[in-house]
Amino acid sequence: MRKILHVTVALAIAIAGTLLTSVVSAEAADAPCASSASACVDLSSHEAWLMHNGQVTYGPTPITSGRRGQETPVGRFTVKWKDLHHRSSEYHNAPMPYSVFFTSTGVAFHEGSLYQQSAGCVHLGHTAAATFYRQLAVGQIVQVVP
Repeated sequence: MRKILHVTVALAIAIAGTLLTSVVSAEAADAPCASSASACVDLSSHEAWLMHNGQVTYGPTPITSGRRGQETPVGRFTVKWKDLHHRSSEYHNAPMPYSVFFTSTGVAFHEGSLYQQSAGCVHLGHTAAATFYRQLAVGQIVQVVP
């Protein structure tokens, strides 16, 4: 009887471990970016994530991105600089709170409309923008996939 109990417990632990591994793998698979990315943007699903060592730490969160003719660039970038209270010099002093710039052409994550496309930036809701701003550091990798 004791041996059966040990085998049953061992089997339960093995099954639980397999299930847990599947859940973690499925969560990581939700973000379609390389494990080196600290932020991941999927333009086709209109979602973004924060990641650490290939694991999702935040998200998915909804985004809007660049409109036709002003598309958000696809590729691998690094965070260039951040500005908590940024205002656009190009678009009539428009507020861009929680800006995290990741291209040399001024594309950034920032708080913005989740209903209207941008002029190339990645718009996030208030809570997501504040989280991306707090958690991303200059030099970290941002990956944008089509």
